Amino acid sequence: MSEPWTEGETIALKRAGDPALLVRLARGPQKIGNEGVLDLSEQIGKAPGGAVTWLGATYWALRPSLSDLLASVRRGAQIITAKDAAYLLFLAGVGPDATVAEAGAGSGALTVALAYAVGPRGRVISYERRDDFLDAARGNVRRAGLEARVSFRRRDVVAEGLDATDLASVVLDLPEPWAALASVRSALASGGFVATYTPTYNQLERTVRALRDLRFDEVRALELLERGLHVGDGGTRPAFEMLGHTGFLATGRRVD
Repeated sequence: MSEPWTEGETIALKRAGDPALLVRLARGPQKIGNEGVLDLSEQIGKAPGGAVTWLGATYWALRPSLSDLLASVRRGAQIITAKDAAYLLFLAGVGPDATVAEAGAGSGALTVALAYAVGPRGRVISYERRDDFLDAARGNVRRAGLEARVSFRRRDVVAEGLDATDLASVVLDLPEPWAALASVRSALASGGFVATYTPTYNQLERTVRALRDLRFDEVRALELLERGLHVGDGGTRPAFEMLGHTGFLATGRRVD
């Protein structure tokens, strides 16, 4: 994380109390939304953490975290929440240098999380059957500065199957994931994982039944709930509101 900035990287400009502002590092002035013009040329070759003065305020030039990248996603299709995306990566065993696939790119939030997790030497193959979702996902991945790690393919994996092999992991965000699982099993390397995201009980039931019928190992299903805490000296308590049901997660592992 301490390597000097190179042209083309995505910088997170951060000031206290505000969300990070993501900007592509380029030479010369560039327009930043409707806020004004910023020239970051002098940051090229410097180490992250330097100060940037813009519009009378001081920002720190940082490498973006995954939460910074996900916060910048422009929504079209409903995105998978951070709590679910992070655990899907865990369930699917996604890690550095891996080649992984997803089906159902949507707005690209999960694509960003996968590309972040596999690192600069990893690869993400993202399947999507709708052109408008593909365009939205490409745009969000590009804004995150991770486009070199992702290959987008317009393909209906339910009807046509996956055209990749020897994958470490596959993540499915589809209305009918069970219909793609036979193809997923063939595309996975031995020991590889599949993880699915579905919003309803009947979808989860059909998915888990298909995982068992196809002899996936380590099949499990779960739901994550997130509740914040109000923290104060002698007055800490749970928040009255919480992030409840968003989707069900299921996973299985190919073991021959």
